[in-house]
Amino acid sequence: MKPKNISVRGRSLALTTRNKIAVGGVAVVGAAAVALSAVPSNAGTTTTTEAAAPAPVVFGTEQVKDVRTSVTDQLASASLKVEAIEARQQAAAEAAAKATAAKKAAVEAAAKKKAAAEAAAKKKAELARQAKEAASRAAERAGVKKATVKKYANNLDGWIRESLDIMKSKDIPGTYHGLHRNILRESSGNPKAINDWDINAINGVPSKGLLQVIPPTFQAYHVPGTSWNIYDPVANITAAANYAADRYGSIDNVFGAY
Repeated sequence: MKPKNISVRGRSLALTTRNKIAVGGVAVVGAAAVALSAVPSNAGTTTTTEAAAPAPVVFGTEQVKDVRTSVTDQLASASLKVEAIEARQQAAAEAAAKATAAKKAAVEAAAKKKAAAEAAAKKKAELARQAKEAASRAAERAGVKKATVKKYANNLDGWIRESLDIMKSKDIPGTYHGLHRNILRESSGNPKAINDWDINAINGVPSKGLLQVIPPTFQAYHVPGTSWNIYDPVANITAAANYAADRYGSIDNVFGAY
């Protein structure tokens, strides 16, 4: 019987070891329990193994709360970090947009300034060109006018024709025939003629020149552009024609002393 007990004891030892390992595993994972029973050392050892029912693992409520709080805090912290990143990205995007807009505005302003300067320069050049052309035309007209200045003969015919051109430019009526006829009657064509016997002579203001004009009348009806010398043929004719136009309508209407 003893060998049997030894054999049993060996198995009992093996079972005991496994049970200890099982007990350790249950202690770690909290999933099962093993019950061990021992016999006195002086008697035969009988080992009885009984499978224990798995014990439920119980976690404290405070631990669960702590875990939930930690997770919530972590999520909140992550959310804040994301929001901060998004805010920085948005701020960077807005700054970039402002910089782009400012650069665009600067480019547009520079373009406008350049266009205005070019327009001003173009206008200035155009005005200068027009002024140059106007001066050139004026010079051409002056040259043409100088080249086409009329030449009048220094005789009665030339004096009458020159007077008629001046009268025309001053809107003084009269014809060649009217002037010629009155000149021949008054002075016989002598520009130095002087009347020293009529009433004007008696009064101290004798008639003078081709159309026998007294000095006060000559001065009152003198035509600008002609000489102030009463004996000058052209000045004498145009002043007398101007006086006759004012009093008689035209020198052509004069057929006697006037």
